[in-house]
This record gives sequence, structure tokens and C-alpha cells, in this order.
Amino acid sequence: MKRRQFLTLAAALGLSPLLPALPASRRPERPSFRSPAVEAYLRQAGERIRDTELGWLFQNCFPNTLDTTVRESGGQLWVITGDIDAMWLRDSTNQVWPYLPLAPGDDALTRLFRGLIATQSECVLLDPYANAFLTQKGQTTPFPEDRTEMKAGIHERKWEVDSLASVLRLSHGYWEISGDSKPFGPRWVQAMQAILGTYRQQQRLKDNGPYRFQRRSSAPQETLWEGLGYPTARNGLLHSGFRPSDDATTLSYLIPSNWMAATGLQKTSALLKQLGQSALADDFAQLGQQLRQLILSQAVYSAHGKQIYAYEINGLSSYLFMDDPNVPSLLSLPYLGCCSLDDPIYLQTRELILSPINPYFYEGKAARGLGSPHTPSRSIWPIGICMQALTSKDAEEIRGCLQLLKSSHAGTGFMHESFDVDDPARFTRPWFAWANSLFGELVVQVLEQHPQLL
Repeated sequence: MKRRQFLTLAAALGLSPLLPALPASRRPERPSFRSPAVEAYLRQAGERIRDTELGWLFQNCFPNTLDTTVRESGGQLWVITGDIDAMWLRDSTNQVWPYLPLAPGDDALTRLFRGLIATQSECVLLDPYANAFLTQKGQTTPFPEDRTEMKAGIHERKWEVDSLASVLRLSHGYWEISGDSKPFGPRWVQAMQAILGTYRQQQRLKDNGPYRFQRRSSAPQETLWEGLGYPTARNGLLHSGFRPSDDATTLSYLIPSNWMAATGLQKTSALLKQLGQSALADDFAQLGQQLRQLILSQAVYSAHGKQIYAYEINGLSSYLFMDDPNVPSLLSLPYLGCCSLDDPIYLQTRELILSPINPYFYEGKAARGLGSPHTPSRSIWPIGICMQALTSKDAEEIRGCLQLLKSSHAGTGFMHESFDVDDPARFTRPWFAWANSLFGELVVQVLEQHPQLL
């Protein structure tokens, strides 16, 4: 029975329809970028998804990055984050990541990935310590009074280890799936050298390095103590001034970001070797292995009767347990290829993350999940719900996550940054493309592994 026939019959019988009336597509008439492969996949997936509302959400969310955030300016291709007209290195990688499997054979996506890799490389060469960049000439930073070394073209200069790790992830991920070496010319190699040099500076083995940042703000997470962050032991891990939420770290060794960097360095070393950059490849592999060993030897500790991974450490016997829904997170470690889904320490860590032991895990009348100090208390993030499902083998857990996502979009047809656990209509950031992309990626994975849930 077709949907229209079902609704007519339900009304005639005086029954409440089980399927809600849904508005038309929320896609724009004039998308900012169009991919034949993505359009074909949307049609194929639409025929397979039986849940009408989830199908509608997928049709809106999966192409949202292409529909609304791609900008071509001055010979460069940019991917803005959404309602903030700037490009984050982290967000731009995550926004396009679900399209990678569709890139081979699609000229449009090939151009997208080549262009974004080139733009990210130029951003790194402009300033490897910046997290976000302006996309048009004439734009100015909204943070002109930050006490740091600002340059023209920078939106914000918060040093985050994962920003550069995201550049590595996109480059290696595209090369691995396509075999295309065209984006990886001399400028890209120079960017890789800058990434390695920056990571070594932020090991701070001899001195504190060149980076400083302070911001006049009443919010403590917006600035760094003495411009550097709180004291640490010089143990070889990478200092990160800020988390992927753009909030300041408490203990400067942010473990998920260090682990993402280690994984990215080791994977990208294979690409560098393929390009004939053997010495640089060896340096990448060596630093990646060093970071991985340091994480496993220093970031595992006992709490609540379990061996778990810390979110942050300082190398001075202090451990911080929490998790933030922004990726990289402890929850996302298997998703990023840092450890396996069956890693026993990860599983014990995951159990505590998704419980009230994590101070940013919230439960309310409408939902339960991970929140962040970046957003109001008792607000949870669709990105966190998506990541919970993406790192689960339990079909019922995945089903529950899909139901939460379906019930929390507040009629908009899109994912948001966060929403109130008691009232999803109270949400932050109506246009947040990363959350839409990750939801689309989740639906693709469920279609492949648990199609009965859709």
C-alpha cells in the first residue's frame, strides 16, 4: 500500500496515522555543487529505506555539504562549516568524508577532493597553527584582538592537534580509495613538512615553541593560561591548546587528538613513500609510532574498577575523564582507525562515556547522549548520537540511536549542533553541515550492515 493510500484509509477509519505527514525536500533549487554519483546514490538509497521519515532526513542531510557549503573563489575550492562563513580544517574533512567511496569515476567529486586537498595545503602553509580560515578576499577575522600572531586570511588561530590530523586523514583517505596522485605535488609535500615541523614543536621537548594564544573573554575555555596552557611533563606527546570543540584543554595532552595524529602520520607515510619522499615518510612513521607508544604507556589508568583511556593527561600523574561529542573523541577511536571495536580498554572506556560517570552525558524527557561544555548544559549533540551508532555492533543500540535522531530534528529535516534533552525544539546552529554529513554516513553504514533497521 502506498503512503497516500495508507493515510487515506487511516483517516477513514478514525485512526492516527503511524507515518507523519512530511514536507517536501529541503534541498535548495540551486545547489552550490552537484555530483552525479551522489544523486544516483540518493535515488538508490531512497528505494531501500522503508522508514519514511528517516528516508526524508537522509535525502536532506546526505547532500547538504554539496548543496550549501562549497565555495569556489580565486581559483580555490572551499568548504564552509555552515552558518559561519569560514572553513575549518577539521570540519571540511568531516563534511566531505562520506562522499569518498563515490569519488572514483565521478569527475565532479574528483574535482572536489583535489580542490579541497589543495586548499587545505595552502591553509597549512599560511599558518599551521590556525584552525579556521577565511574564504573570500576582503573578509576580516571576527577576533582581531586575540593575542596571537594573526595573518590575513585567518578566521581563528586556536591551535588544535586534530586540525592538522584532519588534513592527513583527507589526503590519505582520498589517495587510498582513488589511487589518484595528482593532488600531491610540491605544495602538498611542503604542507606535510610543515605539519611534521609543527608537531615536533608542540612536543615541546626543548622549549615551549612559538605558539601563544590569549583572548579577552569571561569564558575560561576561550583562552590559554599564560598563552601556553597549564604545565606538563615534557614526555613527547603533542600539546593541544584547544579541543575539537574549539574549547581550551584542561590538561594539555589531549589523547584522542594525539591518537588521531599518530594514526594519520603512520597512514600518510605510505603515501609519501609512493611519491618518492622516503626520508619524510620515515619521519612520519617514526613520530606516529612514538606517539602511539606514549599513549598506550601513559594514557591508560584505573577508574571505577576498570582500565580506561583518559581524555586528557599532563604527564604529571593527572588524568581527566570525560568525553566530548566533537571528533576526535574517545568514543570515536575505532571510527578513526586508532583501535579496534573489540579493544577491551576501549569497550570499558565506552561504557563509562555513555553513562552519568561522564560529566557531559545527559538524560532527559526526550533523549539521552553526549553533550559538551561548548554548548548549554543538558544539551546533547547529534554528532555524538551518530558516533555511538557508528561504533556499535549491537543492532538494538543502533536502532535506538536512529530513533533519537529521527525524533530530535524538530521538524527542520536536518541535524543540529545540539538540542535540549527535554525539548528538541530548543537547539543550537540550524545549519551545521558536519552533523548532516555524519548522519548521512551513519545511514549508509546501516544500509550496508543492518538494512532491516531502515
